[in-house]
Amino acid sequence: MKNRCSALQVGPDITLYHTGPALDHGPLPSLFYFALSGPDSLTLDPFNQPVQFLNGQMIRIFSMTLPGHENNLPATGAMQIWAEDLNKGYNCVGTFLDKAELAVEFAISQKLVLPNKMAVAGLSRGGFIAAHLAARDERFRSVLGFAPLTCLSKIKEFAPFPESPLAKSLDLTHLAPLISDRHVRLYIGNDDTRVGTRSCFDFAMQLVEHKKGRTSHVELFISPSIGQMGHGTSPEIFQQGAHWVASHLAMGH
Repeated sequence: MKNRCSALQVGPDITLYHTGPALDHGPLPSLFYFALSGPDSLTLDPFNQPVQFLNGQMIRIFSMTLPGHENNLPATGAMQIWAEDLNKGYNCVGTFLDKAELAVEFAISQKLVLPNKMAVAGLSRGGFIAAHLAARDERFRSVLGFAPLTCLSKIKEFAPFPESPLAKSLDLTHLAPLISDRHVRLYIGNDDTRVGTRSCFDFAMQLVEHKKGRTSHVELFISPSIGQMGHGTSPEIFQQGAHWVASHLAMGH
């Protein structure tokens, strides 16, 4: 299923893509969703299935092009670009997040987004990015990850650089104290050898440890693995996650 999306130019090298209700509806509950390039995240099946399941609701959905996905670069090579950049000392993730923060502020200032009704979500590497963006902006009260990458050193592209300090500093374990006050839901296959089921489980448990005494919820759903390296996500899982996001956006937390 190929949906449509539109582009907003935030800055010379910052493009924010969006789909959903027309902009003249004013500020709306909004989801920032990351998977591949901005357009593919919003329009390309199966990566855009959360978007499909939110179709018709009064929820605006935004995306941006992740590092390594620019200029129609093949998605299969993106993590190699991350690994090489980080090993050289160039923080491609941090640079992207700086731009994403500016894009969020732009969307709010243009009265496209209700700042008290914002959620962030991502698939695989997009889940990694979503968690980092939530850690930078506490207005994201709900965080959703589908088969999220949580530990860079656990994926094959980083195997040649096991001691990369920059890569290690970006692992989601460091974010647990920062986002443990949010509602977090993670989905992972029970034998995901691409991003690591155990790494996702460990991250979820770190969130639980830090959230003690808080009213937020941390949920981890482990289901039978599907797809290559057990890293696939079923339409049913995408649908569950989309409905969860919609319910939290409706409540404003």
